[in-house]
Amino acid sequence: MIHELLINAPASVKTVPIYLYHQLSDVDLTPFEHNWVHQAASRQPDVLPIPDETGALSKVLVRFDAHEEMFSLGSFYTTAPQGIYYIANDDLSDEVIYQLLLGFALGAYQYNEFKASTAPNVQLLFPKTLDRQKLLNEIEAHYITRTLINRPPNHLNPVGLTQYIQTLFDNQPVTVKVIEGDDLLTENFPLIHHVGNGSDAAPRLVEITYGDPMHKSLTLIGKGVTFDSGGLDLKPANGMRLMKKDMGGAAHVIALAQWIIKSKWHIHLRVLLPIVENSVSSTAMRPGDVIKARNGLTVEIDNTDAEGRLILADAISYASEVPTDAIVNFATLTGAARVALGPEVPALFATDDSLANAILEDGQTHDDALWRMPLHTPYNEWIESKYADILNSSTQPYGGSITAALFLTHFLSDNVPFAHIDVMAWNVRNRKGRPMGGEAMGLRATYYGLAHHFGMNV
Repeated sequence: MIHELLINAPASVKTVPIYLYHQLSDVDLTPFEHNWVHQAASRQPDVLPIPDETGALSKVLVRFDAHEEMFSLGSFYTTAPQGIYYIANDDLSDEVIYQLLLGFALGAYQYNEFKASTAPNVQLLFPKTLDRQKLLNEIEAHYITRTLINRPPNHLNPVGLTQYIQTLFDNQPVTVKVIEGDDLLTENFPLIHHVGNGSDAAPRLVEITYGDPMHKSLTLIGKGVTFDSGGLDLKPANGMRLMKKDMGGAAHVIALAQWIIKSKWHIHLRVLLPIVENSVSSTAMRPGDVIKARNGLTVEIDNTDAEGRLILADAISYASEVPTDAIVNFATLTGAARVALGPEVPALFATDDSLANAILEDGQTHDDALWRMPLHTPYNEWIESKYADILNSSTQPYGGSITAALFLTHFLSDNVPFAHIDVMAWNVRNRKGRPMGGEAMGLRATYYGLAHHFGMNV
């Protein structure tokens, strides 16, 4: 679908100009067009098709979004008449046009794997001055993230997600390693095994490596709980309904890795994806269980619904055993982050100011905001256990996203720059460029932030 949205049309194809404006006075209109605009002004539409005097579509006026300019064309695919269009403004930079085209493509996304598409056929011309492959890579990363999150859990259990990863990275310059089932115990990933042992679909750790070990090293980790029932501490129905999205962290990391690899970064990339299903069965973990983690810490299970941090703990320990210049983790980890920041702003926790600032600054530049939250170490008292080294869930009802992030740092080697991004991974409402459903959040911020942090030319 991506290639069909942005096309190089032959000269013989009729195209319609789009004029983006801040004030209508900025647009050069004929008297007939002025009259048409005047009649429509009371409705103040963001997208206004204008006919010529014969009734044929002459041009379309689009109001620049006052808050997120990138998404000014975010609703164009679903609101404009069928046709082929081009951005006619001659005063816009290539970068602005690039962002507008990206916003258009993100608004055109549909998850139609099990339902036919009924949207209009709207296409935009791709300017010859822009890097087409760069834009397609960026769009693809967002589409991968959304599609994986939207996919039903009976079609994307741990087996299905692993197969997707293997297919996606087939014929690419990477190595994919899978540690599955009881082999996790042999290879010392006890927390991943314990969390996923309640499901018929065996837990696993997928490791992807790319690039020259002599280059700077980046490790990406993504929480891959393909469905979260809550385990024996069962979620209520309304809390379980969207839990197919609990692998949203893995979806972000898979897409980010693909984007980095296709962009040919000169970096040594390591991707760790602990993948499980948190199910209810006679072999499911229990409140009160104590398990020794990979790094030797003993963990008491206070709540079986705090499973994501457990599988991430083993992955973070594993990542920390070899030198790395940064570890970045994505996870749909806590509802507390949503209470603090709402569903549309991911929470960023970081041990390194330089890494955090790079992600935050590029989030602002690319209309992909995050908010930095504190790793307030006195709250470590709330995850102290009477029977083990650490508790997997806070004893207090406050600061849940902070205590979850603090839990992760106990499995991190000292002095390794670490960023943890707690995402909703789901749009709860339709917005321009961001339809309701699975969503990439913080993806652009992290890609460009890491590029600047590691000195990549993107």
